[in-house]
Amino acid sequence: MSTQPPEQNVSPAVKIGLELGPVFLFFVGYISLRGQSFTINGTEYDAFILLTAAFIPVMALATFALWKLSGRLSRLQLVTLVMVVVFGGLTVWLNDERFFKMKPTAVYSIFAALLFIGLARGQSWLELVMEGALPLTHAGWMLLTKRMALMFLAMALANEIVWRTMSTDAWVNFRTFGLPLALFVFLLAQNRLFQTYSSAPKE
Repeated sequence: MSTQPPEQNVSPAVKIGLELGPVFLFFVGYISLRGQSFTINGTEYDAFILLTAAFIPVMALATFALWKLSGRLSRLQLVTLVMVVVFGGLTVWLNDERFFKMKPTAVYSIFAALLFIGLARGQSWLELVMEGALPLTHAGWMLLTKRMALMFLAMALANEIVWRTMSTDAWVNFRTFGLPLALFVFLLAQNRLFQTYSSAPKE
């Protein structure tokens, strides 16, 4: 029997706003301040670094708000928050934007590794994380988990290529719009899987 409290209903718009809002605010701030630098206690920081410093508490507050509204947080949300704090903190501390750009690579790589470990054990850890939110058979969950793990690897690789070979402007746009859109399209493409392996009772 689950010991976690039941999840409270949260408006989808509110949930999406809390999950994607911090990223969008970072984008707006970057567009407004890019190219500028600020001197604090004798150290010069560009806008990207200062926005990263602001992003950390904003992300933490958004995650806290989501927890208060829904009554629980998924493991993926917790891992993401920890990675934001770690890589964001390194970015500000070392005054080096590369660490924050690496964060999506680390997050998606960890997600992929965990899912592959579960698959190797004959388990769908994605099903455990989502707690059966989708009415799928075990075979369906295993297939979706495999595809999701591969998708996370592809997103990690794409992030590495973009931040290492393109400008900061390009990376910010890619992070704000490219990655979420890619994940959205991926999920839409799984519609046939959802239908084929549905465990919902047929009418």
